Amino acid sequence: MNNNNIQGLFQPFSTGNLTLANRIVMAPMTRCFSPDGVPGADVAAYYRRRAENGVGLIITEGTAINHPAAVNNSAIPLFHGEKSLNGWANVLAEVHEAGGRIIPQLWHVGTTRVKGDYPNPEAMPVGPSGLNSSREQVAEPLSEAEISAIIDAYAEAAADAKRIGFDGIEIHGAHGYLIDQFFWEKTNQRTDRYGGSLIARTQFAVEIIKACRQAVGDEFPIVFRYSQWKVGEYTTKLAETPEQLAQFLEPLSAAGVDIFHCSTREFWEPEFEGSPLNLAGWTKKITGKPTITVGSVGLNSQNADLAREQAESDQADIEEVVKRLENEEFDLVAIGRALLADPAWAAKMHDNRTNEIIPFTPKSTATLS
Repeated sequence: MNNNNIQGLFQPFSTGNLTLANRIVMAPMTRCFSPDGVPGADVAAYYRRRAENGVGLIITEGTAINHPAAVNNSAIPLFHGEKSLNGWANVLAEVHEAGGRIIPQLWHVGTTRVKGDYPNPEAMPVGPSGLNSSREQVAEPLSEAEISAIIDAYAEAAADAKRIGFDGIEIHGAHGYLIDQFFWEKTNQRTDRYGGSLIARTQFAVEIIKACRQAVGDEFPIVFRYSQWKVGEYTTKLAETPEQLAQFLEPLSAAGVDIFHCSTREFWEPEFEGSPLNLAGWTKKITGKPTITVGSVGLNSQNADLAREQAESDQADIEEVVKRLENEEFDLVAIGRALLADPAWAAKMHDNRTNEIIPFTPKSTATLS
């Protein structure tokens, strides 16, 4: 690989109070290595290795807000309670000491959880209409009082992130989890202000963003992650046209999002017919806000085969994503599985040591390398 062709990845980036050494973002990836929801020294070392090897911004794995049904595994880290927050303070200290920047991803899984899942097996799953992705009724629809309590839990987590010293937050609104269940007509059959039109279905997220903004002030960065696709529903679209995407994005942008993290499975795929722009490109064009692209970056065709179906990955290479970055289609590039497998991925890429990169395989998820 010609090192000159990828230098765009290593240019600094700044927006508001967030300044990054380069355009490389570690994508959030659930790891389940935090017993009883407490991230330990091994988790801190895991994130530190990425920071000291040149990742510009680390977005943590999804962390549970303070709600009993927020997650479905007792080894998913919590973002509430003294022990868990102290654990995150240690993670933060390690990353900052290594010169990195880090933000927690705040998460609620909604009706993807089933009753009996830990850490709170007695808790019922929750969702806008109590429907899972198969449209099965698994719970009662959330009441407005319950919705308000969940919104408060997001704001509490945002305030704690700022108090501890994180560099911002990411709100997880993608992949068919709780916030996305409000976005998606299939799982949101409400007839009150939280349901109905595409714009109305953004109301829950809008209120979360506003509550978080009020909790952290005007200068603290808020990243919002969204997707068209859902787990198991890979061709689903919230917005079928650019006009619908604008209707969807404008309320979120106005509520206080600083950066949109636009989740796609393959970054090179055009979002709409008639334009080469991907989802991050369209989002930046519509909102004027900085965007993060993501989706199979750094996976060659052989490695991608191990993780999912065969990709058209002749295009899915670093030079392609950097060309789009330099054309200002988006501003930042999130790396997932490639960084999970090799903590030194960014440094090796920078130094043109690509032959030394450890490839991703399913075994990469078995340890905190």
